[in-house]
Amino acid sequence: MTNTSEFSIWVRRTINWAVTVSSVILCSILLLTRLPGMELLGIAPNWLLIWVVAWSIKRTAFQGAFAGLVLGLVQDGMTFPEPTHVYSLAIVGVLTALIQKQRYIQEDFISVALIVFGMAIVGETVTAIQHSFQGSRQLAQIWTDHQRIAICSAILSSLWAPVVYYPLNRWWQWCNSMEQS
Repeated sequence: MTNTSEFSIWVRRTINWAVTVSSVILCSILLLTRLPGMELLGIAPNWLLIWVVAWSIKRTAFQGAFAGLVLGLVQDGMTFPEPTHVYSLAIVGVLTALIQKQRYIQEDFISVALIVFGMAIVGETVTAIQHSFQGSRQLAQIWTDHQRIAICSAILSSLWAPVVYYPLNRWWQWCNSMEQS
């Protein structure tokens, strides 16, 4: 009997990893896709940031930082790596995990959207700080662009956050309940 249960645990974990990795790939593809009506002033939702928030909400700060690090490297590999996305997504992962949402905020779309809104602003601010240190553009222009980019990214990412969060959260809850039984 033990071999059968060990096999089913292995299969469930493999399927869980496949779903998780597939969701990252889908978010990466969406990051490159500009669908009509999905942009605001030329800015699209930050799908990988939404994924990092969805992952980090019910995990430790280390797990959130690791997810941010990996997805930052993915995003850097898909775009120009300067400034890097690793710092912003790792910080977003840590801060999201530290919120301890389950203790302070109810489980609903609005709270997730608010967290994504705030984390999008944090992520874009980290990116603007990196631009400031590079010195390739004037400081005033960097921060003027930052305002537009941060608010547009925050609005769009928060509006699309439930589309990523809800199915992944349901899947991870199901996997956790299966692990418990």
